[in-house]
Amino acid sequence: MTTTLPKSDELSLDLYRQMHTIRRFEEEAARAYAQGKIGGFLHLYIGQEPIAVGASSVMRPDDYLLTTYRDHGMALARGMSPRAAMAELFGKVTGCSKGLGGSMHFFDVEHSMLGGYGIVGGHIPIAAGTAFASKYRGEDRVTLVFFGEGACSIGDFHEGLSLAALWKLPIVFVCENNEYSMGTPMSRTMSVEDVSMKALGYGMARDRFFVESVDQVREHLAEAIERARTLSEPTLVEIRTYRFRGHSMSDPGKYRTPDELEDRKKKDAVLRARAELVDEKGLKEAVEKLEAEVEEVIADAVRFAEESPEPGIELLEATTYSGEFAR
Repeated sequence: MTTTLPKSDELSLDLYRQMHTIRRFEEEAARAYAQGKIGGFLHLYIGQEPIAVGASSVMRPDDYLLTTYRDHGMALARGMSPRAAMAELFGKVTGCSKGLGGSMHFFDVEHSMLGGYGIVGGHIPIAAGTAFASKYRGEDRVTLVFFGEGACSIGDFHEGLSLAALWKLPIVFVCENNEYSMGTPMSRTMSVEDVSMKALGYGMARDRFFVESVDQVREHLAEAIERARTLSEPTLVEIRTYRFRGHSMSDPGKYRTPDELEDRKKKDAVLRARAELVDEKGLKEAVEKLEAEVEEVIADAVRFAEESPEPGIELLEATTYSGEFAR
């Protein structure tokens, strides 16, 4: 059973604005990467936007969020400014991690976004520890931790779930199952397709659904968050989704057929949200207005990143060396 949440045109427009902002941010990040303005790795969130936006919309501002290296969308949904996010990608000191973390290591204490992590599954026990700290301090904060299906065969995944169930921690484990562990399909990596069944081994509540809309994400995760907050019980939620780009910018994604990709794009929840607002609710003018505003915000973020300075020696030295080498 899912939780029924109130819905309004104003809320629907705001949720679409957030999803469209993430989509346009990622598209411009891809452009900047192709132009050589962004170095290192770049893992895009295109196709998975409803998860970040839906989750954040039912979290409290002080609830904790930890995620993978595909972290731009989560950071923006939690409230990070596109300026700080884009500047980090550009390696500039005005970025959220002062240009030292790059694409995979966004961090935003102000918005309780406790990082993107580069080690597959390695952040899951950290999230369990975060939830333990909340419970130990007598707070009613909930921790949400996001990971891909590829992390479900990692030891850290099982350790995190085991401790959360044993200690009854206020945490929600969210598997963003985008069907390809890097470039390997689930059929070659998992003996059981239903990830949520792994919760049964720990006596933990579970949920599973295929993303069709941001409202669906909101309803499912609101229930899991409420369970964590009121009962201090964990939940494993598997959300089946799809990424429209390769694993990273270096991945051409040739392991998928063009027909498969085109078929999935027809089910794009972001475009479906737009169609609902325009065609069903008659809000075309409002949608076009907010889209124009988003274009200005993203263009501003790119300009800000381009014009911002790189980290200076005073920052690089202090964060790179210690002891006698720092003198």
